[in-house]
Amino acid sequence: MATILTGRRILLPGNPEPRPATITIDASGKIIAVDDAAHARNAVSDHNITQWIDAQDDIVLPGLVDAHVHLNEPGRTDWEGFWTGTRAAAAGGVTCVVDMPLNSIPPTTTVANLDLKRQAARGQCFTDVAFWGGVIPGNQPHLKPLVDAGVKGFKCFLIDSGVEEFPCVSESDAQHAMEILQDCPTVLLFHAEFDSSPASQSEQQGPSTDYSTFLASRPQRFEEDAISLITKLQKECPLLRCHIVHLSAASALPLIRAAKSSGLKLTVETCFHYLCLSADEIPSGHPEYKCCPAIRHADNRELLWEALLDGTIDCVVSDHSPCVAELKKLDEGDIMGAWGGISSLGLGFSLLWTEGSKRGVSLAQIIEWPTKKTAEHAGLSGSKGELKVGYDGDFVIWDPSAEFTVTKESLQFKNKLSPYEGMTLRGRVKQTYVRGNLVYDQNNGFATAPVGCML
Repeated sequence: MATILTGRRILLPGNPEPRPATITIDASGKIIAVDDAAHARNAVSDHNITQWIDAQDDIVLPGLVDAHVHLNEPGRTDWEGFWTGTRAAAAGGVTCVVDMPLNSIPPTTTVANLDLKRQAARGQCFTDVAFWGGVIPGNQPHLKPLVDAGVKGFKCFLIDSGVEEFPCVSESDAQHAMEILQDCPTVLLFHAEFDSSPASQSEQQGPSTDYSTFLASRPQRFEEDAISLITKLQKECPLLRCHIVHLSAASALPLIRAAKSSGLKLTVETCFHYLCLSADEIPSGHPEYKCCPAIRHADNRELLWEALLDGTIDCVVSDHSPCVAELKKLDEGDIMGAWGGISSLGLGFSLLWTEGSKRGVSLAQIIEWPTKKTAEHAGLSGSKGELKVGYDGDFVIWDPSAEFTVTKESLQFKNKLSPYEGMTLRGRVKQTYVRGNLVYDQNNGFATAPVGCML
């Protein structure tokens, strides 16, 4: 029994513009045929068709793969959870998320903890979900068993993570982990901030309600020093791919370009907020803008866009990192004391399209960064991120010209705090399908039962 998807504007891989096409998805949810023409229902005589979807003049895109999401369950489910997080993702055209090893309790640093994650996720996911493991001091014996258990890679911090159960690693910890993992089919992700003079953190310059005070406390130098350390270590373990998460500092781009030119297996992501927000426009007393690394100035943002376009930065993710309202200290406006994290699940592609189209970036360029490239990064190429035979039938029906204003009521994640509230965005998801199953409809809401799998 098959699903047929047809339309006049389907974005197929290798094509600079959407084109007419018809895609057949079998009962297992795999794409089994792609025809270079749109078909009318009465032109197809196959009686085994169970679902006919005609996108007409709306654009059909591959489902997004958000490779950096904090779903926080179990342990901090009041911050976010699999049910609310994956629904929010689906509403924004995301069909697969990769969950970070923190801020859940326990963190995903052992196989036993991974099993607890999977038990918590079971029956709750509206998108597919994969998992990153974590590297912390002393858990090196658990790394290879976690690879065997199916984690897509590992994340570590070179600076305080903000939660005590996921401490940062030393240079020797990181080196030991790299030596263990260098022969494995995996990747080591770094939160790339490193403060070589921790005493400077106590020298606060200015009121805690001023964004400039926070920005000064997380200088670009932290990212430069971290990436210098990572590439130094990587030269000793050149077979292992390393990945820089949420790059914000444009000053680190020459280091990254030099590392890539030298042949090091280094990949880099940035986030929607670094591409769409600017420190110049952040008002005092608004902790909802706080994240680490920090959102920087407009000239820095433009350099990140240039690095995406020339391939220095490989992909774009959300780093959805929510918390309960009281930890954001909104009433006090205390940016320095607030939890650092931007909530954006469900908004990412609209943000990217709104900003990218202002800069003349084509849809075909933009869609690769949160689909094909994120799938490759998370070890999901071959099944996710493109509309090709053999891949999962994950797709989005999308209206590129629709405009909407972000309101609290429109946010689907659990704690409805976002710096994007009040912004007008372009491009809206009308429907999201996971393996041919409708999981979100703009007019009718979410599917009754979640269909997501754990990968």
